[in-house]
Amino acid sequence: MLNGTDGTRLAVVTGGSGGIGKACGRELAGRGYDVVLTARREPALRAAADEVGARYFLADASSPSSFGAAIAALDRVDLMVHAAGTLDGTYARKQTFQQWRNTMSANLDSCFVVVQAALPLMSAGSRFVFVSSSAAHEPMPGRTAYSASKAGMNAFARALALEVDRDGINVNIVTPGPVETDMLQDVPFEMHAVTAEDVAQTVAWLDTVQASVDLPEIRLNAITRGPAAREPVVPLEARRRARREETERL
Repeated sequence: MLNGTDGTRLAVVTGGSGGIGKACGRELAGRGYDVVLTARREPALRAAADEVGARYFLADASSPSSFGAAIAALDRVDLMVHAAGTLDGTYARKQTFQQWRNTMSANLDSCFVVVQAALPLMSAGSRFVFVSSSAAHEPMPGRTAYSASKAGMNAFARALALEVDRDGINVNIVTPGPVETDMLQDVPFEMHAVTAEDVAQTVAWLDTVQASVDLPEIRLNAITRGPAAREPVVPLEARRRARREETERL
């Protein structure tokens, strides 16, 4: 593995102000990494960095000028975790082109932006980890843009892996099912979900895998029955709908 002069690996995590990105920052910092969190909103990003013991750069992962300028301040990147993104959109017949573009920019354009900025700072032993979604394999009705963007992310990541393996750089995808984060609160039904910490532990473990091993993708889903199953998550939207239905019955 590539390391700094003191043996510490430098990890950059996009979407670091909350959710999966923040959890990844916490997990990596706890394992001794020099962690740099990036996100677009400074108050939440600063608070997250202080909480997990990381540095931070204010940067939009979908903007070449914003993200490129931030990353240029570093002398190397050993681990690049792309966890930024949005769960947005609606049915195709209702969706505007601008809504489509916003989702594609946040989830797919950002993959190219992040790679273009980080790759010149990476060398043999470095690694990309892309945090995707089960929608890449099981498209969601009402989330056409989101589903397409995550499928595109997976294809992009795999093509990238076949480009940079000759340089000793690894590329992995972590594809979780529902994850218990704020992004889940708009979903109108209860479900079993993994936690952001589950995803973060998987990301950190991937960076322990030997560079000689090609591990394209890990899929994570919550156990739904038996002693290991957690209680279902009931999002806020599901609770609102239940209250409305109860009111209508009365």
